[in-house]
Amino acid sequence: MARVLMKGNEAIAEAAIQAGCRYFFGYPITPQNQIPEYMSRRMPEVGGTFLQAESEIAAINMVYGAAGAGARVMTSSSSPGISLKQEGISYIACAELPCVIVNMVRSGPGLGGILPSQGDYFQAVKGGGHGDYHLIVLAPGSVQEAADCVMDAFDLSDLYRVPVMMLGDGMIGQMMEPVEFKQPAKRELPSKDWAATGYDGKKPRAVINSLYIEAEDMCTVTDRLQVVYKKITENETRYDTFMMDDAEYCIVAYGTTSRIAKNAIIKARKEFGIKAGLIRPITLWPFPSQPIAEAAEKCKAFLAVEMSTGQMVEDVKLAVNGKRPVSFTGTVGGFVPTPNQIIDALKAIREAK
Repeated sequence: MARVLMKGNEAIAEAAIQAGCRYFFGYPITPQNQIPEYMSRRMPEVGGTFLQAESEIAAINMVYGAAGAGARVMTSSSSPGISLKQEGISYIACAELPCVIVNMVRSGPGLGGILPSQGDYFQAVKGGGHGDYHLIVLAPGSVQEAADCVMDAFDLSDLYRVPVMMLGDGMIGQMMEPVEFKQPAKRELPSKDWAATGYDGKKPRAVINSLYIEAEDMCTVTDRLQVVYKKITENETRYDTFMMDDAEYCIVAYGTTSRIAKNAIIKARKEFGIKAGLIRPITLWPFPSQPIAEAAEKCKAFLAVEMSTGQMVEDVKLAVNGKRPVSFTGTVGGFVPTPNQIIDALKAIREAK
C-alpha cells in the first residue's frame, strides 16, 4: 500500500481495522475524537461494529464482553476517560483477555486541558487500576510508528492474553505525516479455545471471570499472570537509540519529546561540544532497564525529559541504580519542551560535574 498523508488519530483507527479489529466501543473526548469518528464511518464498510457508549465505564465493559467472545476489539479515550475505564481494565487483565486501549494523553490532573501531555505515565505502567497486574504499554514517536504499534498491539494482546495500551500524547494524534500500513511480522498465535462463543456440549463451558473468593484460587491466577509478565519482559522490551556510541550524557525520552530531544542532541554536539545521546523507550512497560543500565557504565550522567512533572524519571533512576546522577527537565499544562530547554539542562549537568 502506498504512503498516505494522515492525521495520527485517523492512522491509528485505520491500522486497527487493517489488523482485524471489528469491534470498537468508545466515548468522545478531546484530543482523540477523530478515532471514534473514523471508526464510525469505516467499521460498517468492513462488516464491523461501532458503538458510541453512554459513558467510558460502559465502553470498557463492552470491550470486556467482546474480548471474552474472542473478538479483536479496541477502545480509545484520553486521560480522564481512561481513569473511568480503570476498573474495567483491571477486570479484563484478571480475566486474561486480549484487547487494545488507546490513550491520547491530555494535560491534567482533573479535567485538565486539551493540550498534549505525558502525565499518564504512572497510570499506564504501574497498573492504573487495582491489583497486581500490568499492561503492555507502547509509546510511538511518529504517526508511522503509531500505526505500526497498533497493528502489532493486537498480535501481542492475542499472544499473551493481556490488554495492550498505546500511550500517545495529544500531539501524535493531531499531527499529519505520511504513513504506510505494513502488516507486522507473522506470529504463531494460540487458538482462542477459551472464548465464550456458545456451548455445544462437545467441550467444557467457557467461563470468563475475574472474581476468585478462595485465597488459593486468587493466588493461582495472580501467580500465572506474573509468569506471563516475566515472559513479556524477556521477549518484548523495545527501545531505540540515537548517537549513543560515543555519548557522555544520556537523554531518556519517549513519544513527541524524543523527537525534540534528537534536535537538541544535534545542536548540543555541534554548537556546544556536548556529546549527548538518546535512549528512547518504545515499550514503557516493560521498561528498557537493561540498555539504560549498560549506558550507566560509560555515560557521565542522565537526563529524563518528559511532558510531566517527572514520572518516567523514577524508572530511569531504578535502572541506573545510583551509578550515575539522573536529572530531570519537563513541561506541564500542555507546553512542549524546546531543544534549548534540553540543552540548558545538559549545560547545567556538565557544569555540575
